Amino acid sequence: MSISAAAAQPDRATLLDIYRRTVTINRSDEKFRNQIKSGQLFIAYYPVRGQEVLSAAAMTALKPDDYLVTTYRGVHDQLAKGIPVRDLWAEFSGKATGTCKGKGGPMHITHPATGVMVTTGIVGSGMPIANGLALSSKLKGDGRVTIVCFGDGASNIGAFHESLNMAQVWKLPVIFLCQNNLYAEHTPFAFGTSAVSIVARSTAYNMRGIQVNGNDPVEMYSAVKEAAEYARAGKGPTLLEAMTFRFEGHIFGDDSHYIPKAEMQAAKSRDPVPAFRQRLLDMQVTEAELIAIESKIEAELEEAVQFAKDSPFPDSSEGYRDVFSQEIAR
Repeated sequence: MSISAAAAQPDRATLLDIYRRTVTINRSDEKFRNQIKSGQLFIAYYPVRGQEVLSAAAMTALKPDDYLVTTYRGVHDQLAKGIPVRDLWAEFSGKATGTCKGKGGPMHITHPATGVMVTTGIVGSGMPIANGLALSSKLKGDGRVTIVCFGDGASNIGAFHESLNMAQVWKLPVIFLCQNNLYAEHTPFAFGTSAVSIVARSTAYNMRGIQVNGNDPVEMYSAVKEAAEYARAGKGPTLLEAMTFRFEGHIFGDDSHYIPKAEMQAAKSRDPVPAFRQRLLDMQVTEAELIAIESKIEAELEEAVQFAKDSPFPDSSEGYRDVFSQEIAR
């Protein structure tokens, strides 16, 4: 199935919003890697270089109060959904001023104010949770859509199949967004997946399924916008397979030796970030406009990094909080 001809197209302002989110992800990812390399930050980090446009376009297509469930490789999703950069940097740094008071760290980011409900550390575990959020929205009639992001490897576990089946049977307002970067950690797609594509699996559940170029901001935005409208209309879920590529290892320090050099070079030659920038220039967006966006983001990130460094670590008493519905007397 393909995007319909009537699918919403992003206007100039929306494209600039997508670009703002793209640059926020891109610059933040670069800063995280540089901070780790220089010994200023000691965390497990999962680079998302190459997948910035995908998340930026997808989250722009949603409403601010729609729900997001993502994975530990989801910093691009989290930033694109709107988590303030200083709050996210503080949490990644394990500081008390972070989104989860420094207790979640990089793998467990939650920020309900922007709809970021769950970041899962277990591959594929977000899909049943997304169904729960979507079922809640359906029962309450709040009009919210839940989007759940996962990689191609997660489509090979039982929770994927169970979740798709349940979502379709109950016509839940959920979007299953597979960010297919062709490698499940260190395993090439064909080595671990017998299906020719992830979207082909939607047929088994009689579900609406679409494969898109995840690195194309217009195609990505239109696909998610259409899927969200479909869900809000009570028609049920969509399985979106967004084709993309990552330019760094699965985890920081991984040298990507398992990816053929020619394949990596070919992907980098189609780098979606500068391609998007040039596309905007071709649309008569001025260089000054783009520089203004980029400069503002750089300043926000510098402030965020310093804020995280200056913030305190959580007090040991925090280990007893946010565990029970109310604190138990000791």
